[in-house]
Amino acid sequence: MAEKLWKRAPKEHSQELRRAMQIAFLALNGWIGIQFHLFVRYYETGGRSLAAARPPGVEGWLPIAALMNLKVLIMTGRIPSLHPAGMFLIIVFLAASWIFRKSFCGWLCPVGTVSEYLWRIGRKVFRRNLRLVRPVDVALRSLKYILLGLFLYAVGSMPVPAIRAFLEGPYGIVDDVKMLNFSTCWGSRAAS
Repeated sequence: MAEKLWKRAPKEHSQELRRAMQIAFLALNGWIGIQFHLFVRYYETGGRSLAAARPPGVEGWLPIAALMNLKVLIMTGRIPSLHPAGMFLIIVFLAASWIFRKSFCGWLCPVGTVSEYLWRIGRKVFRRNLRLVRPVDVALRSLKYILLGLFLYAVGSMPVPAIRAFLEGPYGIVDDVKMLNFSTCWGSRAAS
């Protein structure tokens, strides 16, 4: 009787690589947040705190400004002078998502990473995850698409001169600082 030879498949390493990428991008975003906070704090204190350079990656947190700049690039063929890094980031993220489907959410997005690990913690602690009733689940899942539609409508309906006036105006110049102030104000109120 001939003995069957079994060959084991090589070990799959893609999930280990995905987790490493998720943690790396989460850490990168954490570093960007700390660096940006130090940058803003330096100017708020009149130079009496630790000096830090403004990290260009913070523009990745301004998707509306990135969409506006993308429209300016498409309509004029010119790269906008204010917040261009966000525009290039959104182009890369959109291309990666189109080519590799859920690559951005599953591999790079810090919100997706935190969401996934909260799901895992909930599964370990409670031995199951909470299931919402279908209408509530559908309504909550739809919010991101409603917001996307509103942003696309707002940017799509703005003419290029209006976009430039907004982005180069007083608010557009410091919109990243306003975003930081909003999130830290919201965080401090939630903690109290």
